[in-house]
Amino acid sequence: MSLSLQSSHLSTLVMLLISLSVFAQDAEKPVLKLGGALRFNYVYSSWKAEQKTKGGEFGYDMFRINASATYKKLFLNAEYRWYSEAFGGGFLKQGWVGYKFNEKNALHAGLVYVPFGIKQYNSHNWFFNITYYTGLEDDHDMGIKYLHTDDDWEYAIAFFKNAEELNFGGDVENSSSRYSYDVVGRNKETNQFNFKLLRKLGVIGNHRLGFSAQYGQLYNIDTDQNGDHYALALHYELDWHKWNLKTEAITVAHNPKNQAGQSNEIIQMGAYGTPYEVAARFNMYTIAVSKTLPINWGPVSQIELYNDFGYMQKKETGFTDSFQNVTGILVSAGQIYTYIDYAAGYNHSWLGGNFIDDFSTGNPDAKWEARFNINIGYYF
Repeated sequence: MSLSLQSSHLSTLVMLLISLSVFAQDAEKPVLKLGGALRFNYVYSSWKAEQKTKGGEFGYDMFRINASATYKKLFLNAEYRWYSEAFGGGFLKQGWVGYKFNEKNALHAGLVYVPFGIKQYNSHNWFFNITYYTGLEDDHDMGIKYLHTDDDWEYAIAFFKNAEELNFGGDVENSSSRYSYDVVGRNKETNQFNFKLLRKLGVIGNHRLGFSAQYGQLYNIDTDQNGDHYALALHYELDWHKWNLKTEAITVAHNPKNQAGQSNEIIQMGAYGTPYEVAARFNMYTIAVSKTLPINWGPVSQIELYNDFGYMQKKETGFTDSFQNVTGILVSAGQIYTYIDYAAGYNHSWLGGNFIDDFSTGNPDAKWEARFNINIGYYF
């Protein structure tokens, strides 16, 4: 992303925040809240010889601005992030306007959180779970969503016209400069419907048992035809004393209408400035557990111990499956949160030397690779 384009994004954001500040001084007394975070990252990777020689690397991760505003029954939620240019530069993570009908029902429109699986995260660590890397965790798309929440049930119904559209050209590939993973390359997500149902139980701990479904089209630039894609998930979450358990079972299929000579068994997905290949059809199984311990070590108020595991079972014969496991600790000290993670992966694009096709064909001779990571963030 060019410097001029990033400057344009920054100018637009500043003008938005100024407008909101003026709006917040109106006699009707709207409420505006601003926040954000600044994060830095230390990394030591088993597959990078230069990092091993130097003893790792420490640098800038991300700066973000959050804005939320309410006026009577209207509200806004937005978050803009700046990464280094190598990781996609600046982009909007989420941003929607909404209407609150009452305490139980609301409507969101814009770059909206996709109601699929465990909210907000199917994980506890800084890397998320393997679901994130195929667009199935903390995903946001352009559309409209209706939500209902009460003491026993939650459900959401949504329609997404498309993923983040930055070019507004039907024959232009989607940019990979985005926060959450979406289909890119010669196919585009369009006309997607989502439904999520959650049952809450309070018998010996808090239980949340849910079902999620999504179905949409895949528009192919070359053939000018629509394929389709779907995903189904069963998910369960438990809070008991200071323990938390998250688990999901998911099945996914993408059926693109590619031009002759292009494989229908592989799709491209992109985020953080770079695309990679993903198997078109797979099952995914995850389990994540954590234990929170309140402590009193100077400014440190609590630590959270966790282990998050994910398995991607590819349906195409000859493809090699992918795995991820992250063991770590979250240290909370005032407004500073530090993730200390040991992340291991097998045929995982972010945890190994082969970024392009680890999540598609894979390599049966691959080794488990690992990354020791410390992320330090000040959240305000």
